[in-house]
Amino acid sequence: MGTRRRIPGAGMRAPIRLERCRDRADPPAAPRLSIIMPVRNEERALAIQETALAPLCHLGHEVIVVDGGSRDESIQVASRFATRVVMSRPGRAWQMNAGARAASGAILIFLHADTLLPPGDFPLWLPSMDRDPSPVWGFFPVRLDSADPIYRLIETGINLRARLTRIATGDQALWVLREYFEQLGGFAEIPLMEDIEFSRRLRKEAAPTILGARVSVSVRRWILEHPIRLILRMWLLRMAYACGIPPRRLTAFYDRTYPVE
Repeated sequence: MGTRRRIPGAGMRAPIRLERCRDRADPPAAPRLSIIMPVRNEERALAIQETALAPLCHLGHEVIVVDGGSRDESIQVASRFATRVVMSRPGRAWQMNAGARAASGAILIFLHADTLLPPGDFPLWLPSMDRDPSPVWGFFPVRLDSADPIYRLIETGINLRARLTRIATGDQALWVLREYFEQLGGFAEIPLMEDIEFSRRLRKEAAPTILGARVSVSVRRWILEHPIRLILRMWLLRMAYACGIPPRRLTAFYDRTYPVE
């Protein structure tokens, strides 16, 4: 395994609130999942997640919502269903690391607010749990939630790229065994590309397991900008990052409202 290092910011105190997921009858039969969701002004998406994640809560898994300074009702909505609501500085890397520190599950799943997990439980999603070597990390193929044919083409490209590069981006609900996450030191606390950077470190340790079920991803960001223009912009960002341009310098090109401090 790689050299053990401390997750930056590990001393941060995280206010926690326990809610409905606590009221489960039995522990899960499979390894317990900790579903970690970084949010910022996501009250509408969280209202949908409440219904989507309830079955997993009742199976005994935990949901940790990490709020990065929302100004809407995100915290109130999350408190209706999440096992814990954790406060963090804004930025997905910081928020996901804070959620991991609060988690108790054997498997961590990092889920965006606009990505819905498939029905069922973790063993149903895996191709096989009896492989050697056993799965230690992976991600889901995506399906974009629009009937427009252009999104079938886009999702095919996303899934093909992920298989060829063995790199997961945030919409693909990256999952990892807790022990691997801790040994690798968690996400690099950078404003962008934290998922790509972490995938690169993970794939040096083990090949990813691409799960059989698909996650459903909202096209809300695609409809705000022409899909082809958005694809080109995202590829330019990845190319710039691959060429060594620091993520902090890329944030304005990604989203001027994205937090960097």
